[in-house]
Amino acid sequence: MKEEITEKVDKEIKKFNMHVDDVYFSEEEKVKNLNIVLDSEEVINIEKITEASKVINDIIDEMDIEEENYVLDIHSKEKGSVEDE
Repeated sequence: MKEEITEKVDKEIKKFNMHVDDVYFSEEEKVKNLNIVLDSEEVINIEKITEASKVINDIIDEMDIEEENYVLDIHSKEKGSVEDE
């Protein structure tokens, strides 16, 4: 499933200069989450996440994923922190 989601989402979010870094299910406080982690050579701000989320939501809805009752969580890959010099 991870490969299929990655392939379909990558194809559509290239226009935002982003790609899928990871796809995984997690559970927090008895809520199942489908996590899609995005990465880019550029800074991924909230506007870019919002634009990509609209496209990704449609793709995930069309895929009819077998997991039941999950929350879609789309976020950017955490970058290393910049140390003060």
